[in-house]
Amino acid sequence: MSECQHVADLPRPEPAPLSGTCLECEASGSHHVQLRLCLVCGYVGCCDSSPHRHASRHFRDTGHPVMRSHEPGERWRWCFADGSIV
Repeated sequence: MSECQHVADLPRPEPAPLSGTCLECEASGSHHVQLRLCLVCGYVGCCDSSPHRHASRHFRDTGHPVMRSHEPGERWRWCFADGSIV
């Protein structure tokens, strides 16, 4: 894993999750594969293996670049802007 400029700009401490699941998937009756947590605002969205890719859409809509896995026991982060694990 490497550091990127986007990681340096993240709020500390990281934001609390706004939900425990992808609320957009839940509202539409869809199922997520895995969850991602936005490290800028706390939004929780589904991963790109999920049908609707809400985490990626959140990045496109907001420009918030870094999310981390919101799965139990996982702490890895992904920078959408750089397209890499950070």
